[in-house]
Amino acid sequence: MRHDTSSILFLCTGNSARSIMAEAIANQRYGERLRVASAGSRPTGRVHPLALATLAGKGLVTDGLRSKGWQELAGERFDLVVTLCDDAAAEPCPSFPGDPPAAHWSLPDPPGAADPERTFDEVFDVLVDAIGLLAAGPAVALSDRAADGAALIRQRLQQKHR
Repeated sequence: MRHDTSSILFLCTGNSARSIMAEAIANQRYGERLRVASAGSRPTGRVHPLALATLAGKGLVTDGLRSKGWQELAGERFDLVVTLCDDAAAEPCPSFPGDPPAAHWSLPDPPGAADPERTFDEVFDVLVDAIGLLAAGPAVALSDRAADGAALIRQRLQQKHR
């Protein structure tokens, strides 16, 4: 890993939608600055078809994306752990070497939404912007950039529901 590359873990409960999309966005759009994995506390074992369709529709490769548990990543080092769903944020997070800082980005659950396709698109768009803040560079600490990402997500979601 290059010195200026940050290692991030995105967590959700099922690792089937939001965290999978975050992993694909970060690695494919910001791979020169970020190395990202995703996992779930109770993985579904499959990636949601609309998550794959959304990613493919935005020009991202979906080959190799899979739902997995965070136990699979035990022993790996991360610079930051970000939970993307409120359920995962409420669970005890496993410990990782170096005790990385954690952040929470409260995103709606696209499969559970009244309009899943629209919600997948909205979550994709806000993830691109929030992850872009993480990739912005070392001028500000990674945990501060994660907090900025959480604020951006709150602001964007509040605007959508006005």
